[in-house]
Amino acid sequence: MVTIKDVAKAAGVSPSTVSRVIADNPRISSDTKKKVRRMMKELGYHPNIHARNLVVKSTKTIGVILPSSADKALQNPFFPEILRGIGSITHKEQYSMMLSSGQTETEIFSEVERMVYGSYVDGLILLYSRLNDRVTNFLREQEFPFVIVGKPYEYINEITHVDNDNFAAGKEITEHLIGMGHKEIAFIGGAKDLFVTIDREKGYQVALYEAGIQNQEEYIVHTEFLKAGGREAVEDLLALKKRPTAIVVSDDLISLGVLSMLEDSGINVPGDISLVSFNNVYLSEIIRPALTTIDIQINELGAQSAKALIEKTLNKSEPAKRITIPHRIIYRDSAKEFKTGTARDKP
Repeated sequence: MVTIKDVAKAAGVSPSTVSRVIADNPRISSDTKKKVRRMMKELGYHPNIHARNLVVKSTKTIGVILPSSADKALQNPFFPEILRGIGSITHKEQYSMMLSSGQTETEIFSEVERMVYGSYVDGLILLYSRLNDRVTNFLREQEFPFVIVGKPYEYINEITHVDNDNFAAGKEITEHLIGMGHKEIAFIGGAKDLFVTIDREKGYQVALYEAGIQNQEEYIVHTEFLKAGGREAVEDLLALKKRPTAIVVSDDLISLGVLSMLEDSGINVPGDISLVSFNNVYLSEIIRPALTTIDIQINELGAQSAKALIEKTLNKSEPAKRITIPHRIIYRDSAKEFKTGTARDKP
């Protein structure tokens, strides 16, 4: 087994210098660091990270908290993609990532407590923003470094967060349908207590209001961010006497369920009902019809949240900031102009 002494001898430096190189001590010259790291690589030496962390009081690990159990959340392509963005930064900065695996909100909270009290991570990224969230309140009380992907419910100027302008995105995608002649427009959103749903729904409602279109309560449905949720949600809309001619769906995975249910019901998209969505996950382009959707740059959301968190773990006095990732509409085949007689009203 290769030791620090072996590396020091090969590099022609003292063992303490090797230790300082491993800790990335700024007092060690870049030339010396390169030489020592080259020897470490050639000899196949891997530092004992846990031992080093005890000295520098850092785990070089960040925790990532999902909005629900990992097995459920990871069914949605949004989460693997945002984790890929986070991973691109953690890899570059030589950090590890710890993913929450609690099945319920209580289990997730207990896991966060364990991560914080056990000093398993240097900071946390919350991949959601929820009303009255226990985790967020706990992290604030503990003054523990964290970043939210989304918009905080409270203390918006005190919490670093990375987000899109979901209100503007919801308004723009609804205005796209209105511009195509649609007036009977439904909205299928995720859980009511998630800010991403709240903001996208507000954008939808304001677009209708500004166009002089009455907001109809029965046209708004909430469900889980899963394909099965989309199937269930669209059943409610199809049961209405006057069906919508278009639907705004707040997530591409829900849209897959919507498309599936409409197809099973003999309803053509976009011939009978136009469909627009959010997130632009890879599935939105390969399904038929390909989805008109809002590209929110998921990978960049992850990368920027990781950068912001690492900055906070290295400098506890780093001020809170809001990072807004731009969005744009990707025009595809799931929406078309409305012509009188297109919608199928129930007899």
